[in-house]
Amino acid sequence: MNGDAALLLLADSRLPAGGHAHSGGVEEAVRRGEVTGAGDLARFLRGRLATAGLVTAALAAAACELAAAGDPADGVSLWRRLDAEADARTASPAQREAARLQGRLLLRTARRMWPSAALDTLARAVPEGPHHPVALGAAAASAGCAPRQAALAAAYTSVTGPATAAVRLLGLDPVTVHRLLADLATALDDTARAACASLDDAIPEDDEPEECGHQGPQPGRHQGHQPGRPPAGHAAAHTAEHVAEHAAWQARWHARWHALPGHSAPALDLLAEGHLTNPMKLFVS
Repeated sequence: MNGDAALLLLADSRLPAGGHAHSGGVEEAVRRGEVTGAGDLARFLRGRLATAGLVTAALAAAACELAAAGDPADGVSLWRRLDAEADARTASPAQREAARLQGRLLLRTARRMWPSAALDTLARAVPEGPHHPVALGAAAASAGCAPRQAALAAAYTSVTGPATAAVRLLGLDPVTVHRLLADLATALDDTARAACASLDDAIPEDDEPEECGHQGPQPGRHQGHQPGRPPAGHAAAHTAEHVAEHAAWQARWHARWHALPGHSAPALDLLAEGHLTNPMKLFVS
C-alpha cells in the first residue's frame, strides 16, 4: 500500500481504534477553568505538541523502524524493551492506562487491516496492550509508511483529540478550532523531523543508518550495518563471532532508544490524574 494513503487512514478519526476519542487532558483543563476559549486552547495544543507530542512521535518512529526490520528471533524482547521505554516516559498512571487501551484497540484493528509478522510479534510481546505510539509505529510500517510518516501521524493525533474534545466541551466554532490546527502545520512537520533526529543522532557514523524518512536499504550501504536489521548469518548464529555481532546489533537498538526525548509535562500529568476523579468523563477511549 502507498505510504501516503496509509498515513491518511492512520490519522483518520474514523479509524475504529479509539485514539481520537481521548481528550489528552483538555477535559480536566476545561473543568478547572484553565481552558475557557480558543486562545487558551491554542496554548494548550502547542504545549501538548512540544511535550507529549514529541515523545509519542519519536516512539512511533522507533516502532516503525523496528517493525520494518523484519521479525528477528528475539523480536519479542525488543518490543518489550521499546514498550518499557514508552512506559518510562509516561509519568501519569492514568495516561499509561489510556495509552495501553488505545494501543490495544489500534493493534487489533491494524492486524486485520495490514496483517504482518511484526504486528503478531508485538501482540505476543505485550499482551496487555502496547502503548499507543508503539502500536501506531508498528501499524505504520505494516501499512507501508516510513518512520517520519509514523512520527507525523503520532504528532497529529496528539493535538486533534484535545481539539475535538474542546469543540464539544466549550461549544467552540469547529472552523475556529481547525484554524488553530492549521496554524500548527509547520510545528507538526518540525516535531516529526525532531522525533527522527533524536534517533539518528544516537548512531555512530560507522553504522551508516538509513535516514528516518525512508524505508528499505539505500544504494551502496551494507545491510549488515543497518541498525534495524540483524547481522548477516543471524539465523545460524552459533559461533562466538555471530553472538558478538548479534549483541552489538541489540546494543545499537538500545542506544537509539536511550536517545528518545523524555520531555515531561507535569501540568498535563496532573490533569490526567484529576480526570480519574472527575465524574464527567465525556471523552474516554
